[in-house]
Amino acid sequence: MYRISELATKVGLSRTTLLYYEKQGLISSRRQANGYRLYSDQDLQQLKLLQQLQAGGLTLKECLACLETRIDRALLLKRLQSLEQEIVEKQQSRDLLASMLGMGSMREWHQALESQAPGAHLAWLLKQGFSEKQALRLRWLSKDMNEHERYMADFERIFDGLDRLGPGSADDALQALHALPVVPGTMLDIGCGRGTNTRLLAEHTQGLITALDNDEYNLSCLRRALRHSAIEGQVRLLCASMTELPFVDLQFDALWAEGCAYIMGFDKALKSWRPFIRPQGFLAVSDLVWLTEKPSPAASAYWRQNYPDMQTVEGRLSAIGKLGYRVLHSFPLSQQAWTNYLAPLREKIAGLSSQEFSSSALSDIQKELDIHQQHLGEYGYQFFVLQKEDI
Repeated sequence: MYRISELATKVGLSRTTLLYYEKQGLISSRRQANGYRLYSDQDLQQLKLLQQLQAGGLTLKECLACLETRIDRALLLKRLQSLEQEIVEKQQSRDLLASMLGMGSMREWHQALESQAPGAHLAWLLKQGFSEKQALRLRWLSKDMNEHERYMADFERIFDGLDRLGPGSADDALQALHALPVVPGTMLDIGCGRGTNTRLLAEHTQGLITALDNDEYNLSCLRRALRHSAIEGQVRLLCASMTELPFVDLQFDALWAEGCAYIMGFDKALKSWRPFIRPQGFLAVSDLVWLTEKPSPAASAYWRQNYPDMQTVEGRLSAIGKLGYRVLHSFPLSQQAWTNYLAPLREKIAGLSSQEFSSSALSDIQKELDIHQQHLGEYGYQFFVLQKEDI
């Protein structure tokens, strides 16, 4: 026979728990004359059996059911399925915590947060000590805070020496420029990259062009290209963020933004940039869009991860009309625009070995090239030439 304190010690439970179990009828005591409770060896074994059932993940109510009658297989199967789901969730939690401590990849977590709450994602990255430039590149390129530095070093190595960081052509740019009813005297080229279009705009407008990019290396490439040229005096270079343009309202006749509005979000970019355009001024902007209502599963899955907000042309046109702009012209970028981007990139990659890279940058770009090879035409860039309207 065991006193309650002795029984508690043997089974590793508290006195309060044993009293509760006795109230539920799991064990029963005999009262001594002095009021002490005594429990039998049968009570001890009943508690051991109960603990074994609980170790299987059963609730106390489920344990009681198993003790009182034959095992309910349906009940156990339901509990097993529930436990398996809990294990999956616990493993996901464990993996996330390990990743946040630098022990694994955070790519899937970043991608999920970017899709569900892009604003909160950016704000959180800034709080972790990333600069805005780093945070934006992390969102759209490395997608993993643990390997961001290595990824960007590899990325910049791959694109070193290439003029274009995305699709574009002189003919497409001139088509958009000639769609403007007047030649702008002042223009802001947002996300100018290495300045291929900046130089073209300067040559064909004779106006003052402000070339803005948040990457000083890109601007240094443009600076070298402009040196001693006839248009050098027309172009002002500025390293700054497109998300917080450092200008006064109504400063420019036209804004030019090829392939960069997605960084902020297309609608947000158009709304944010509008105050800097003079009344009846212009915005020329391009964006990646779906060209079919039913893209292939592979293309859909790829762009769902890499550009969750991608819309059809009709979807973009509908949004534009609600943001204070009138569409003057809209057209898809030509095949030559894609060739200008893809051909030099493919040639560069052909001379590189994956063993030379410590991140997934090369494999990511190879995957992008494969998607373009197989599915380009289901999507493409669309140029929108817009005029600011009074609201």
